[in-house]
Amino acid sequence: MRQLKGKPKKETSKDKKERKQAMHEARQQVTTVVLPTLAVVVLLIVVFVYVATRPNTTE
Repeated sequence: MRQLKGKPKKETSKDKKERKQAMHEARQQVTTVVLPTLAVVVLLIVVFVYVATRPNTTE
């Protein structure tokens, strides 16, 4: 059957499998890249605030 220009093509099982695989890889990247990076940024902010607000003990 001929495809009309304005309509998207129907998703085949192969397309669906590739899309699911891509979503799975994206979820893995969130846990392996984004979360550790976010933890490091939060840790740096906490250390900076601690160093900036600690009392000076110069005599």
